[in-house]
Amino acid sequence: MTQTLANTVALVTGASSGIGAATAKALAAQGAAVALLARRADRLAELKAEIESAGGAALVVPADVTDAEQVAAAVQRTTAELGRLDILVNNAGLMQSAPATEASVQDWDHMVGVNIQGVLYATRAALPHLIEAAADAGRGVADLVTISSTAGWVARPNTAVYSMTKFGVNAFSEGLRQEVLGQRVRVGVVGPGTVDTEIFSHLAGASREAIARQTADMVMLRPDDIADAVLFMVTRDRRVAVNHMLVRAAEQTW
Repeated sequence: MTQTLANTVALVTGASSGIGAATAKALAAQGAAVALLARRADRLAELKAEIESAGGAALVVPADVTDAEQVAAAVQRTTAELGRLDILVNNAGLMQSAPATEASVQDWDHMVGVNIQGVLYATRAALPHLIEAAADAGRGVADLVTISSTAGWVARPNTAVYSMTKFGVNAFSEGLRQEVLGQRVRVGVVGPGTVDTEIFSHLAGASREAIARQTADMVMLRPDDIADAVLFMVTRDRRVAVNHMLVRAAEQTW
């Protein structure tokens, strides 16, 4: 089978679990050398071994996405060791849930740090390399994909700040899309619905229970389902830009 991403390099943030790990494996299976960015270096090492055992190539670049210098260094190491950067997947994300009158300001700061600043820092560091790759790539295009959420389209009680961060990255992506389309960098947003990942494990007990009740009769999406969406975006012919994809669980109403 032809590998559609042969001779490309991808960087995935939040790669240590869930959607990020699934996306890294999907990109590697299509021939991309994948740089794995997250804080948990041990988990990244396990993922690297899994990718390599399947015949792929991976590089571990541990970093905290809320630290601009760490992110810039990780991007620099990626291009130094793998030679280029064709695809960035901004996947790192954090969700906290509480009414605004009761929420911890620290929780809000953490969400803004990961969901907004993390996207900004990785994008800023990667963009020059993406532009350069698009100019000389055999496929003639580079890709920047950000994992948003259905919460970036529909705001609901108790997740107002989470929605704010996701609406924000949607707006950032749209403005950026228009800035770089002349340089053959495609900008896309994937908005997952309810996915069975660790994101819910960070919630307080009452919030976890509320989510469990809300999704009790729903078959949740799997991380692979979102990885499929990312792969679809980045493997289109250069004439095609898929800018938005909402991927909901089939029973999800919001």
